[in-house]
Amino acid sequence: MKNKHLKLLEKKISINFNDIQKLELCLIHKSFSSIKNNEKLEFLGDRVLGLIISKKLIEIYPNQKEGVIDKKYANLVNKKTCANIAKLINLKNFMILGESYVGLNRSDEKILSDCLEALIGAIYLDQGFKNAEKFVLKYWKTYIDKSEITQIDPKTKLQEYSLKKFKELPKYSLNKQMGPHHSPIFKVNVQIPNSKKYSGSGNSKKKAQQEAAKKLLLHYNLL
Repeated sequence: MKNKHLKLLEKKISINFNDIQKLELCLIHKSFSSIKNNEKLEFLGDRVLGLIISKKLIEIYPNQKEGVIDKKYANLVNKKTCANIAKLINLKNFMILGESYVGLNRSDEKILSDCLEALIGAIYLDQGFKNAEKFVLKYWKTYIDKSEITQIDPKTKLQEYSLKKFKELPKYSLNKQMGPHHSPIFKVNVQIPNSKKYSGSGNSKKKAQQEAAKKLLLHYNLL
């Protein structure tokens, strides 16, 4: 029979475990037991979390470079993010710690993070990948959404780079305007110190500038 402690956590995360021992095991820190603890579940959960977040980022950014996705991934799976989510579900109130860890250490970032990963591992083993994915995407949604918002457009990114490296703004110039008056196409050049000119086209000067900035950034592997 499930104890009230575990039933409360199940209610908190909206998951009913088939094998309640898996849920209990994911909460046991090695300070409580050197044999029966959550280390292997934490090891598994870390990999499951990584797979789910990697899969989601590739879905969101199909055309983004691996290096950019990797930075977003690192921010989403680091100890701080995991600890914050553990706090969100009050995981510290359910952890089973040894006497030396009780109290102050319940708020330790690493312990909270490891316990959350162990919980993900337990959900995966008991409920399967789909439910583990559902859990992760539910609690990581805010962080994933922020990763989308923080994307910087090419023109802004080039401006930041040029100011930082050369203390100068990029120089844009209109190369030509083509097409009918009611539907023009603009061709714009951009240049920074020590670079050649890069051209971009668009149905507005702003779009043409963005395209030109993007080409320059890609040439220097900055995008």
